[in-house]
Amino acid sequence: MKRTVKRLAILAALLVLALALAAPAAAGSQRNFRAHLAGRGEVPPVDTRAQGQAIVRISEDETSLAFKLIVANIQKVTQAHIHCGAAGENGPVVVFLYGFGPTVSPNGVLSEGVRTNADVIPRPDSAECPGGVANFAELVAKIRSGDAYVNVHTEANPGGEIRGQLR
Repeated sequence: MKRTVKRLAILAALLVLALALAAPAAAGSQRNFRAHLAGRGEVPPVDTRAQGQAIVRISEDETSLAFKLIVANIQKVTQAHIHCGAAGENGPVVVFLYGFGPTVSPNGVLSEGVRTNADVIPRPDSAECPGGVANFAELVAKIRSGDAYVNVHTEANPGGEIRGQLR
């Protein structure tokens, strides 16, 4: 009986160790991310009724990301981006999600599509974007670490009206 209990304890310990070692690998392979966008997420916060949702899915081969950006109660949108930056920090734009088109006031899908390495705007190492972003693989790493956010810019709030961290 003692031997069986001891073996079960050893097996349980090995199982816990195996799960602990597998967790970082599983976390590194995460492919689906979301961000709830609101004025309180902007730096500084913006008083607005506007809200949004960004949905991002990284391809299995990690060479592209598909996205859908949905917004509501927002007027005169000019641009939307993925930025490099931690929560509470303003960082540089690294990928356009909407821009250089007409100013719009949508209530629903603002934009959707696919972005690849060709769409990444390289950014050097900086206080706002530690390590920088040189390519798509580095963008994916920033998204997975929680150091990327989506925001939507408007005529009334050119620095951004709604924002949320990708998680």
